[in-house]
Amino acid sequence: MAHNINIQGQITPEQVATLGEQGFKTIINNRPDGEESNQPLSADIAAAAEQAGIAYKEISFAGTGLTQQHVEDFADFFNQAEQPVLIFCRTGARSTGIYEAAKKMDLLDD
Repeated sequence: MAHNINIQGQITPEQVATLGEQGFKTIINNRPDGEESNQPLSADIAAAAEQAGIAYKEISFAGTGLTQQHVEDFADFFNQAEQPVLIFCRTGARSTGIYEAAKKMDLLDD
């Protein structure tokens, strides 16, 4: 089974309801709080996701701080997550990196 994912840059709590209307069932955040002063808080996005009935998980890391543990945590959550899944960080690069790392290590279920 192909993975049904969308990787993008920063989302806001206000966008979450629309993402639910677009069919997303799960959101994974790879961006730590506090990188930029105007950045939405993970807790606020999580609250919006809960209100919209969307599963939410923060697996955040700094741009160069990806570890094996992050990848394993990501894969564990991703493998049980209801799809489609939206994965985001500041620009999408980190999220692409963690997804590709999990695929390369063969941690993602087919």
